[in-house]
Amino acid sequence: MSDNIYKITEVVGTSETGIEDAIRGAIERTARTVNDIGWFEVTDTRGHVVDGKIAHFQVTLRIGFHVHD
Repeated sequence: MSDNIYKITEVVGTSETGIEDAIRGAIERTARTVNDIGWFEVTDTRGHVVDGKIAHFQVTLRIGFHVHD
């Protein structure tokens, strides 16, 4: 039985439409250059307000991916 080893990277995703879109965008963009993503964790959520309205959402993610031999 082999041990699974993961590495963690931290990224920030943004979206004008919502938190879920910010998460999906961050994962999809990271997956272009990082192989074998296995999980993510949202560690921070914030946004930007302009004239009393939400201008964009911002999420910080920890993304775990499998390390190969």
